[in-house]
Amino acid sequence: MQTETEIRLKISGRDMAKINSIDDAWLLLDEDKITGFGKMEEIKPDVLSLNKNDKIIDASGKMVFPSFVDSHTHLVYAGSREIEYIDKIKGLSYEEIAKRGGGILNSAKRLQAASEEELYQDAKKRIEEIIGQGTGAVEIKSGYGLNTESELKMLRVIKRLKEDMPLQIKATFLGAHAVPAEYKGKQSDYVDLVINEMIPAVAADDLADYIDVFCDKGFFTVEDTDRILMAGIKYGLRPKIHANELDYSGGVQIGVKYNALSVDHLEYVGDNEIKALLDSETMPTILPGAAFFLGMEYSPVRKMMEAGLPIAIASDFNPGSSPSGNMKFMMSLACINYKMLPEEAINATTINTAYAMGLSEELGSIALGKKANIFITKEIPSIEFMPYAYASNLIDTVILNGEIVK
Repeated sequence: MQTETEIRLKISGRDMAKINSIDDAWLLLDEDKITGFGKMEEIKPDVLSLNKNDKIIDASGKMVFPSFVDSHTHLVYAGSREIEYIDKIKGLSYEEIAKRGGGILNSAKRLQAASEEELYQDAKKRIEEIIGQGTGAVEIKSGYGLNTESELKMLRVIKRLKEDMPLQIKATFLGAHAVPAEYKGKQSDYVDLVINEMIPAVAADDLADYIDVFCDKGFFTVEDTDRILMAGIKYGLRPKIHANELDYSGGVQIGVKYNALSVDHLEYVGDNEIKALLDSETMPTILPGAAFFLGMEYSPVRKMMEAGLPIAIASDFNPGSSPSGNMKFMMSLACINYKMLPEEAINATTINTAYAMGLSEELGSIALGKKANIFITKEIPSIEFMPYAYASNLIDTVILNGEIVK
């Protein structure tokens, strides 16, 4: 069983290779909280005094993990984009597909035509899928609306999912995900729309926890991002930034300037970016599913950890560049493609992603007083087996808020 004797908000540098665990352990959940754990040989009699409604789960030969926390997704969307997948196979780049009206603009067109109920039902199925794969908290972004009405529609769907689903959800407003076709050559006008119309409307209905901007080559500039973040902060929206996926964009530095909770993607990270992050409270977040699916350059994760940085790993679940929210598979990609140790990958998909959602005081590890969000594996020989068996479903039981949901 993976445990924490004290509540830590994040894990950085060399400490990421360390996992606290107990063999032959007991774990006590009371209502929706973790209230005790330890070695079986040291269990006290009062722990065994059960009420008639109490339930015992025998996890002999199995392992107990804190639920995965997925701090970057776009899982509210309309329709898939497998045709673009074929374009990628034929050699077209992400930027080339976008210039042809594909990519985000393709998803925006479909989402604008979809009803809220359709979006809700589709997203609900995706959330049920990731719950079964061990995820206990997820961040969901807007950004496929690209006009005020459709952005608000997406965020209302996310709000409804928050109310209905057992896992914890945070909503991020990403109106600045791409420049709509009708604003081609008028990018500053679209930024004005985001600032003057979208952000006030989002705040008026309390629809978002965070604000995001795709600050990268071919999308929004540092100057655009600066303006949007300043406006969002005035309405109480803390930043989370898409940064440096396609080039050295300045997105990391602008994120740090505005105390972003996280900067995400980070395929292009050099000494300047590392220095900026070391002096900050911003969580560097890697999205290995997107880099894998698009055949992109891999972020220099080992260099970042050796410099003392924390690393979070999220799925980027979306229809175009990472059509999977399977966090166990993201762990495997982290180990295979980024040379992370299994222990590092576990910390990166639990406690550090909880930090990147502003939730590490209550999620991301098995610690006294934290929320009872855990999963129990099938019988496996070791922690290392989780990322090693990359295509196997190893999750047997899922518990969220102290209730068995799978």
